[in-house]
Amino acid sequence: MTISKKPQARSCKIRSNGTQNVVATAAGFTDGLGYGDNTKAAVIRLGLMEMIKFSEVFYPGSKLETFFESCGVADLITTCYGGRNRRVAEAYAKTGKSLEQLEQEMLQGQKLQGPPTAAEVNHMLKAKNMEDRFPLFTAVHRICKGTTPVSSMIDCIRNHPEHM
Repeated sequence: MTISKKPQARSCKIRSNGTQNVVATAAGFTDGLGYGDNTKAAVIRLGLMEMIKFSEVFYPGSKLETFFESCGVADLITTCYGGRNRRVAEAYAKTGKSLEQLEQEMLQGQKLQGPPTAAEVNHMLKAKNMEDRFPLFTAVHRICKGTTPVSSMIDCIRNHPEHM
């Protein structure tokens, strides 16, 4: 393992504040719906784009290259394939149990980070009337809140403005 010090802490901080966990939650939803690796790759790509855009909007001066360090894309990929937020979101899509119940059953005292981070991010987006510019983040928040069905996740990916 190599540890390197990077001067750009702000972008890593954005990422470490949990936006990768929101993307991992979306990846878990698609896993639970039975979609494969190509769909997960689309979630990761679109999620990374929203993470970068979120940083640009709310934390001007963040450096793009920081997202391509270990604290960015590497952690995002790892979290989307094996993290607790992905695992619980997959179970949520498959079982219909509440996130709270699954957290208790599956995490042995650990806490989910994706749903509360999605709520915080949504609060920031709503305050600037920008929810429509971040459809993946917004969809995860609405699914976690229970106001949108988990099945809508695939439409969010298909209709994401980055595809248009």
